[in-house]
Amino acid sequence: MDFGIEGKVALVTAATRGIGLAIAQALAAEGARVAVVARTKQDVEKVAESLQGLGVTADVTTVDGCKRSVEETQDQLGPVEILVNNYGARAGTSWEDTGPAELEAAFAGNVIVSARMTQLVLPGMVERGWGRVVVITSVYGREAGGAPAYNAAKAAEISLVKSLARVVAAKGVTVNGVAPGSILWEGGGWHRRRQADPDGIADFVRQEMPLGRFGTVEEVANVVAFICSRQASLVTGASIAVDGGQGRSNI
Repeated sequence: MDFGIEGKVALVTAATRGIGLAIAQALAAEGARVAVVARTKQDVEKVAESLQGLGVTADVTTVDGCKRSVEETQDQLGPVEILVNNYGARAGTSWEDTGPAELEAAFAGNVIVSARMTQLVLPGMVERGWGRVVVITSVYGREAGGAPAYNAAKAAEISLVKSLARVVAAKGVTVNGVAPGSILWEGGGWHRRRQADPDGIADFVRQEMPLGRFGTVEEVANVVAFICSRQASLVTGASIAVDGGQGRSNI
């Protein structure tokens, strides 16, 4: 299937490893011109070269970093037509180590970053009459579980998606959330946990993962690529679980 996004300018945050890297690769495979944004210059340049795209070294947790990401992309590739807000931050692990500071950090590193990046590109999308905004949330934004501050921040992102999608739906712009479950990739959190406690993680997979395995970054990226397609024009305001049945939410 041709997703109809060849030549479209796509900006992906936190795009040098894990899910973000896979998303950048999937969009590039569909012919999009991809700008990859991350903080480590060497990694950014390496990934950008592999995709024949643009690398932007920036810290999107700052106002200047967000602005630089968008401005450099626009200067080098053109107006951003697809935005994937993949950057996310954790703070605290349980209520024992979670207080106001951790909640503030989680909201700043998730909701605020996604909102700021979206607000920078949305006016242009609306003016041109076409755009795709995707926020990578989490299965734990859809239901209880996980670290409390992260859970609350991801739930807030899902609310942001729904609210904004309704405002711009008639203007050719879709806004959607993609909520991965437990995804395994080398160097990622689940990879480190499995190395530290292989038996415990094996028990987790048996009890919590109906497919009997972790998800892959490519499986998440494929869904994101479709959401960015012309064929997905009726899909907006959604929180799409990509979790192999791990989640227990009915909606």
